[in-house]
Amino acid sequence: MNSFCPEIWPEDATPPSEKNCKECGLYEQGTRMIWGEGNPKAPIMIVLDNPGAREDREGTPMVCGTRQTLQQAAFEAGLSKDSLYVTYVLKRKPIRAYDKETVRHICIRHLVRQLEEQQPELVLCLGNVAVQSFFQNPEAEVKQLRGSWHDVRGYRTAVAYHPLAARRRPNLYPLLAEDLKFVAAELEK
Repeated sequence: MNSFCPEIWPEDATPPSEKNCKECGLYEQGTRMIWGEGNPKAPIMIVLDNPGAREDREGTPMVCGTRQTLQQAAFEAGLSKDSLYVTYVLKRKPIRAYDKETVRHICIRHLVRQLEEQQPELVLCLGNVAVQSFFQNPEAEVKQLRGSWHDVRGYRTAVAYHPLAARRRPNLYPLLAEDLKFVAAELEK
C-alpha cells in the first residue's frame, strides 16, 4: 500500500518578461516572484492567494504546512501530483501591509495569462481570497459555493477551503478532502 509523504514540487519558472514586474509594488517587500509549482501541463490548476514559504531561514528547501495539507488531501482523493499545478493570485508573498484590493486587481492579469497559456481542464480555488479574486466577487465565500461547479472566466471551477484553514481548524479538513474528491471524480469522467 502506498503511503503519503509530502514533497517539494518543482517550481515553474517565471517568464523572463514578468520576472521583474514592479506594477503592484510587492517587489518593494523583497520577496521573489513565484509563478507556480507542480506540473504546468496538469489538467487541474489550483489557485491560492499567494506563495507560501519554500525555504526555512537557513535556506533549506521545505514543504510548508499549506502544501503538506494540500498534498495529503490530494493523495487521499486519488489525485496524482502530475495532475496538479498550483499557482497564485499574487505571485509574490506579501510580508507587510499592502493595498489588497489594488494589488489583487493588478496581479490577476498574471493568472489570466497562465490560464490562457496552460488551458487547464478544471480550476480549483482554495480559500475566500482566491475565490473572491478569481470570481471577481468580493462577496463570494467558499462555504456557499463548495460542492458544485461554476463557469468562471470560461473555466469549469470548483472551490474548497484553504489548506491552512483546514490545518488550523481540523474540523475543516474532511470538507477539504471531500472537495478534492469531488474534483477527482470530475477529472475521471
